[in-house]
Amino acid sequence: MQSQEAVPPLSGRGPESPSSERPKARTGDAFSHDHLQEPGQRWSLDFVSDTLICGRRFRILAVIDDFSRKNLALVADTSLSGRRVARELTALVERYGKPLMIVSDNGTVFTPHAILKRADEMQIEWHYIAPRKPQQNGFVESFNGRFRDECLNETLFTSLTHARQILADWRECYNSVRPHSQLDGRTPDQIARQGSRGHASETPVIPSTSSHKKRELSF
Repeated sequence: MQSQEAVPPLSGRGPESPSSERPKARTGDAFSHDHLQEPGQRWSLDFVSDTLICGRRFRILAVIDDFSRKNLALVADTSLSGRRVARELTALVERYGKPLMIVSDNGTVFTPHAILKRADEMQIEWHYIAPRKPQQNGFVESFNGRFRDECLNETLFTSLTHARQILADWRECYNSVRPHSQLDGRTPDQIARQGSRGHASETPVIPSTSSHKKRELSF
């Protein structure tokens, strides 16, 4: 019998005492996109699925900062449980700082007690979009469409290790190389560093390799 993965306690806090009270999340449209003023206000999460050439399916957790459009993570594995998602989010918070809000659908992976408990511990508001309203999670939905068209549909993945490497390369290009029209021609990394679209843009550095052509993204 396999042992369950333990969600590590947050730094500086001891183990939580058992409680039957389930942390709560809000449902419905979070707030207008116009209210986003800086990175870290809101992250969006969603899953994408694909298949290795051997026929084995795997899933990818995509995490986006809605203001900068920066792809914070593409986590690929054959199984992604609620506890695993909670652990990945903890690592992202340690790296980037905690967002004010996280938005996702109410799928089974995003609703376990482990995720909501961790969000409650970190004092992050978790918001579920309304059923059958994917437009309420528009940033990550748009990202996933681009990701599938440009990466997943163009690649035959020989193994999970191969898939993770391809995803890492594509993510680096998306974040650091290619300008986005809705970011005034800047990259997500530039917006994340500057913190505001009102700052003067920098000139993107475009590698000369054929695998990183300069293309402007429209979302």
